[in-house]
Amino acid sequence: MKTAIWLYMFLFLAFFDLHAQYPILTPFAVSLGAAPVFIGWMMGIYALTHLPGNLIAGTVIDKHGSRRYIVFSLVSAGIVLLLQSQVHYPWQLLALRSISGFVLAFLSPACLTLLASLSSDKITQGKFMSGHGVVHTLASVVSPAAGAFIVAKAGYSATFQSLGWLLIATGIMAIFSVPGAQRTAVQTTGTSHAEPTAAVPKLQVPLRIFILPFVISCSQGILFFELPLRSTGVDGIMSTGILFSVMSIGALLTLSMLFVNRYSPYKRVLGGIFLLAVCFYCLAALPIPLTATLLVLGMAKGIIFPAMASLFIQLSGGSRLGRVFSLQSIAMSIGSFFGPIAAGQLRTFVSPYFIAFVLLMIGLMMLPISRKSGSLLYPNINQKPVS
Repeated sequence: MKTAIWLYMFLFLAFFDLHAQYPILTPFAVSLGAAPVFIGWMMGIYALTHLPGNLIAGTVIDKHGSRRYIVFSLVSAGIVLLLQSQVHYPWQLLALRSISGFVLAFLSPACLTLLASLSSDKITQGKFMSGHGVVHTLASVVSPAAGAFIVAKAGYSATFQSLGWLLIATGIMAIFSVPGAQRTAVQTTGTSHAEPTAAVPKLQVPLRIFILPFVISCSQGILFFELPLRSTGVDGIMSTGILFSVMSIGALLTLSMLFVNRYSPYKRVLGGIFLLAVCFYCLAALPIPLTATLLVLGMAKGIIFPAMASLFIQLSGGSRLGRVFSLQSIAMSIGSFFGPIAAGQLRTFVSPYFIAFVLLMIGLMMLPISRKSGSLLYPNINQKPVS
């Protein structure tokens, strides 16, 4: 438990730093002379360069443990932010965002794998995933507004410098506080000599389930692209930061409802995605107050992410978690790449929020809802996966 507390503290600082940039990057790119289409590519390239990092992370984390890759991601991302404070042209920002996307690709799989390795009990692992979501959400509640406030008082350069030094300091502290090589456990058949333990079971997670993180991240990429474009002045940046914080408050509300963890993670994921799709439809077509819609949208995210992590742990059987979470990150990177680019290219023809709604509904329709359809998914959280 002590390790989890230390890890949560470092995750809070890291997530605070990263989420503080959400209301800043788009106005900063506009101040450099970037057009909306270029901004879409700038946000998309970050996700695209996630892919090689995710591919590497899946193997090396299972082999070497999580600590070195957590430290590498935090320190490297901090250095990139220090360089980002000195850019003067849009292409420089594009190059640095691509580097940042690669180095941060190791952080999420490493953290999730380390948390899952702290216990072999499925219920306890689910609680660790919920704790991860709570820490993530707590950081994202205050960080967007804090980032916008710092920009309003000190400017872009000082903001990126302060965030960069915070990441570097967090990475250095992680060297001494995060445990060393902890590898994901491989479940055996219980025999000590009949079969060698080196026989690692095949990946049990159906590839179709990775449609979920793809459509979710694609919709999020559209939101993070479109929302800051509402206005780019100082007042607009402050307003955007507050809106992102409202969304995080909604996520915190559902994450605090611990009784939700008793229900099937598959059902929670499907219900959360459906609620997310309804919110994007409201943003696109219904005159509902933006603050209320974003609050509910955040509540949907608070349901989805812990449930999705628990679902992947269940389907994997507790083995090869580094690869499982790496594939999840790859799917999210691809979605985050296509989301902003599609929004930048098509926003003059159709609302980007409607694109997000359609993608989420297509993702739901492509997934099986019972074992009769050939899925390995199962409704009972205590039931073992079909071998």
